[in-house]
Amino acid sequence: MNAVLEGLEPVRVFYYFEQLSRIPHGSGNTGKISGYLVSFAKEHGLEYIQDELGNVVIFKEGTKDAPPVILQGHMDMVAEKRPDSGHDFEKDPLVLEVDGDNLTARDTTLGGDDGIALAYALAILESSEYEHPPLEAVFTVDEEIGLLGARGMDLSCLKSKRMINLDSEEEGILWAGCAGGGSIHVEIPVRYIQSEGEQVSVSICGLKGGHSGSDIHQKRGNAHILMGRFLYELDQAAEYEIAGLSGGDKDNVIPARCDARLVVSPGQKEQFFSFIESWQRDIRREYAGSDEDITVDAKMGGEGTYEVLDPSAKSRLLFFLMQVPDGVYKYSGVCRHLVETSSNLGVLRLEKDALYGVSGVRSSIESAIGHLKEKIGFLAEFLGGTAEVSGCYPAWEYRTDSQLRGLMAEIYEEMYQTRPKIMAIHAGLECGVFYQAIPGLDCVSIGPDMKDIHTPDETLSISSTQKVFAYLLEVLRRL
Repeated sequence: MNAVLEGLEPVRVFYYFEQLSRIPHGSGNTGKISGYLVSFAKEHGLEYIQDELGNVVIFKEGTKDAPPVILQGHMDMVAEKRPDSGHDFEKDPLVLEVDGDNLTARDTTLGGDDGIALAYALAILESSEYEHPPLEAVFTVDEEIGLLGARGMDLSCLKSKRMINLDSEEEGILWAGCAGGGSIHVEIPVRYIQSEGEQVSVSICGLKGGHSGSDIHQKRGNAHILMGRFLYELDQAAEYEIAGLSGGDKDNVIPARCDARLVVSPGQKEQFFSFIESWQRDIRREYAGSDEDITVDAKMGGEGTYEVLDPSAKSRLLFFLMQVPDGVYKYSGVCRHLVETSSNLGVLRLEKDALYGVSGVRSSIESAIGHLKEKIGFLAEFLGGTAEVSGCYPAWEYRTDSQLRGLMAEIYEEMYQTRPKIMAIHAGLECGVFYQAIPGLDCVSIGPDMKDIHTPDETLSISSTQKVFAYLLEVLRRL
């Protein structure tokens, strides 16, 4: 085991978490971790299924005769790193570190979402010490990019009508519903002309970013939307043209940085930098308490002739960024404080032929998802472009008669003398796919405390990991 994790209890949970951290497993790169799970099943003499997508199901007989239970989590992690990190997610292991009660990874996402689910399940599957019903441990691929593994999986091999999903990030909450959603890919054609001036590289950076589902209510800045506002307001203060624009590569991550290449007209440099200073001061005041470190970083390049957007393309780009829905669109009128509908412009690229953008939309109401798709699509069409929808996944509807949830709430209260919260989450969980495919499925989602998932600041609480594992064992014993 990695020296920094040695001695942590429960030993086998942290052992497996460390083993998994050595295997690159960003979304779209889960082949090796899928193979690791198969090797584990063979080593321990457990029946397993591995499908063509790489999803793996491992079966284990119960210690007593009882109806089976599904334990479920996903293999892939969001692969994000700090701008100055040289980490290669295709081949490098994560470098784990302990900071007090928190487990982190050096300069990268930790992968606690959802590596801790796999570590919990493997520790249980290998042991002969724990009492449990028959187990169907389901490990899916590519959850973070549209629940692709779960949506493409043949679930007829599963016999259970009870499922414990291990993909939540707040201990003491029993999650009982989640949003559905999808990705909207926008393409707006552009044209270029030649323009003389001084090139400037501008970055909107210093933002916190975060998960576009569980963090969307934090009112953090979206670097793409802020760049659009910056460029629109700069247009009123100084003469410039747009030569390049890029930011983000995942629509379920609130972008923390956006980069632009501008060409400032001769004689406009003083107005340009004066505007940057005042704009940064104003925007930090607006985001005080939620994203107060927003920074506009500008570096001058050389003078010359450059390819820039023609006036029409520039106007359409600014119009799109000023009008595209982003952030919380509507709160639920039924569940207090629950975000019902949201949109996140997570990917933005200005290429030779078009401006490309990808928005992740979520809602617990199917018709609201449809409305956002139509709204963004209509905006794209109005600007002469197109919009396509992909990666749609269903919502997990709240079930009023959940015997599993009732028992799990009772056990938590007995163990920790406090009643757990019963909540729905705005993030997308694979529970919706399973709930739709398995008639009568009774499902609950739990997990230990994690913060800043999908960012290099991601942390996993060691004490909460221990507490939730003890709780999971007791739930399985009682089931």
